Amino acid sequence: MRDNVLTIDALLANGGEAAFGPLPEDPGGVEGPAFYRQLVRSMVELADRESGEITSRFPKVHRRVGGYNIDALLPPSTGKSQRNMAQLLVGSEGTLAFTRRLTLQLQPIPERKALGICHFSSFYQAMASTQHIVKLKPDAVELVDRTLIELALDIPMFRDTLTRHVRGRPDALLLVEFSGEDPVHLERQLADLNSLLSDLGHSDSVVKITDAGEQRAVWEVRKAGLNIMMSMKGDGKPVSFIEDCAVPLEHLADFTDRLTGIFRDHGTSGTWYAHASEGCLHVRPVLNMKSAGDVQKMRSIAEKAFAMVREYGGSHSGEHGDGIVRSEFHPVMFGDRMLDIFGDIKQAVDPKGLFNPGKIVEPPKMDDRTLFRYRPDYNAENTTTHLDWSDWGGFAGAVEMCNNNGACRKRDGAVMCPSFRATGDEQHSTRGRANALRLAISGQLGRDALTSDAMHQTMSLCVGCKACRRECPTGVDMARMKIEVQANRVRAMGLTAGQRLVAYLPRYAPLLAPLAPLLNSTATLPGARRVLESLTGLTRHRALPRWHRAAGLKRMTTAGPVSGTEVVVLLDTFTRWFEPANGQALVDVLSAAGCHVHIARPKRGRPLCCGRTFLSAGLIDQARYEASRLIRALRPYLDRGIPLVGLEPACLLTLRDEYKDLFPAGETEGLDGMALLLEEYLVKNRTSLSLEFGSSPVSHAALHCHCHQKAFATAGDVETVLGWVPDLQVDPIASSCCGMAGDFGQWAQTYAVSMTMGELSLLPAVRDLALESTVVAGGTSCRQQIRHGTGRDAIHFVQLLRGALTAKTV
Repeated sequence: MRDNVLTIDALLANGGEAAFGPLPEDPGGVEGPAFYRQLVRSMVELADRESGEITSRFPKVHRRVGGYNIDALLPPSTGKSQRNMAQLLVGSEGTLAFTRRLTLQLQPIPERKALGICHFSSFYQAMASTQHIVKLKPDAVELVDRTLIELALDIPMFRDTLTRHVRGRPDALLLVEFSGEDPVHLERQLADLNSLLSDLGHSDSVVKITDAGEQRAVWEVRKAGLNIMMSMKGDGKPVSFIEDCAVPLEHLADFTDRLTGIFRDHGTSGTWYAHASEGCLHVRPVLNMKSAGDVQKMRSIAEKAFAMVREYGGSHSGEHGDGIVRSEFHPVMFGDRMLDIFGDIKQAVDPKGLFNPGKIVEPPKMDDRTLFRYRPDYNAENTTTHLDWSDWGGFAGAVEMCNNNGACRKRDGAVMCPSFRATGDEQHSTRGRANALRLAISGQLGRDALTSDAMHQTMSLCVGCKACRRECPTGVDMARMKIEVQANRVRAMGLTAGQRLVAYLPRYAPLLAPLAPLLNSTATLPGARRVLESLTGLTRHRALPRWHRAAGLKRMTTAGPVSGTEVVVLLDTFTRWFEPANGQALVDVLSAAGCHVHIARPKRGRPLCCGRTFLSAGLIDQARYEASRLIRALRPYLDRGIPLVGLEPACLLTLRDEYKDLFPAGETEGLDGMALLLEEYLVKNRTSLSLEFGSSPVSHAALHCHCHQKAFATAGDVETVLGWVPDLQVDPIASSCCGMAGDFGQWAQTYAVSMTMGELSLLPAVRDLALESTVVAGGTSCRQQIRHGTGRDAIHFVQLLRGALTAKTV
């Protein structure tokens, strides 16, 4: 990086601004303010006077950012073509000046790239091979170790990529990238890589990838390396304090092997990834920073590791900088005289020590626990929980999974985090909520903080989209945490009349449905919405869903050929009482596919419900009761291996997600693999189904998938299924959450935010569609929001399938 920085416009501690850049052959002729000219003179004199010490002490590896880059001001005769003051600031970590703008030396982006994924059965072999691979002149050689692979396989957004491209269970991978304009030459380079590894004893170890999209998918795993490592559950985490060491490539294998031995001597192991070609691996020992014993291990490991780095002529600070954890070791790595030189630089540029004190010069001890996130007195209280958090070692462990990486603060791409995108407020990001919860359960926000109004406000805009479950690199599941927090608040405060009205919808819906015409007409009376808002808190600005009697679905028990493949259908509360045409279309499509369809129903009483509305309200006991009814009704089918198929993502996927937290494992056996959305079932069984389509009833479908479909990676299956319909063009809408999110958009307090979420991408995209386009949306609340926000109807994709069946020509 340093060599590609040409100039920096910076503000200094005296309030002045100067343009740091290349110096003329005679530094005395430099232009700029008087204070800058004086600074140049003093720095050049210091570099000239101490050139011998600087030359002998600075490590001779490419990746090194320790201390201040005073070597950038050495006389050109020592090998540098030109002195450059800007390079003195690079890597100074904000301790010398504040950068306003900088000029970079850019390189053209290659037109084509090729990637070779090299598999190794041992970590040592991967490290030993690196020095030979770099002779092929690749652009990059990046390490992915076994720990990272295994952790990434547990993260939904990375699992498919690794499954496609990783063979077996390697101990390490090296990602080797070549670039150029000629595809034939790139193929030859991949062939050369394969031959080289064969010569080194690793035959058939290279997976070649030339498709640009697949390469990007692999690199996304590598780019997320840090956050994937931090997804490790439990108190022990990969800790960064020696993660920046760089050594010459000829010593890389021995260095990593010896360092692994040091970890073993301290009763731990390490995680490894990153820049193998530079000899700069990001290595993190697994330690518990709440433990005084592990804090002592951290210091011992650091001292031994840095001594070894110096022995190999490497750098203890190769890329990320010194900060608090490495600045303390400058006397060991550079010697006392260089430490004085760094102090002279700081004194000359920032004499009062205003800029980022305690870094590079005069640092605190690396193990000063008053600076830790988990101070010696940190103690997470035993919180009464309603869900099962044992996978994380308790609720506190799940909360502490957040490592502040900030992925939830992105403003485009994917889904996470809708409330932050709508507000721009840290409080309403996944990270903000996780930090608030951590402070609350550790007593740092006072008594009863978990059920306080402030916590309620912090959690209020979480829409339960589950995007963080998939997209957060450490797997923070804020939707699940919100249920837990809400359950605690309900126990302490109870529910409002409006909240109770929504939560208990599945219980009274069968009683009110016969009155559907009366209910629908009453809802349109002048002033009715205002009255409803005053009584319940449901917004007057949005029409309520229209009720249906659903007489046909009430009577139906089975459908389709008796000899067909058996499936059982879940007609959720929303499908049954508000969109029964979708339920009928589901039965029709499955019957046409040759399935013998059973309708899930209890032995007695009202229709079945998944318990979603109760979960959202924090009524865990009521949700568990509904779930028990459903599981009892499904058990005869599940025990016979008959899959369950449903339409509504928020309902059906609850069986695979929250049900695990409501019951012991044995009671939910079979649900994880057998409870499927329609799109999943059709894709999984495509070859055994007799499903055929005629021409599509529409020519173009714009597809918006429900957040839970995206979180559980079923959105691609919807596209696949619609692709089976002839003459139908399908274009996904690049959108985050629609903003409706079940009942979130129905409340007066959150209506405005729900509309802001919709307006971020989805609603404008729908308005821009041609009139002949059909809008397809995966969730009932998504369809409500689209209708309300654009005036256009949206349909479930099952209606398109049903229409194509109708249009079938035999």
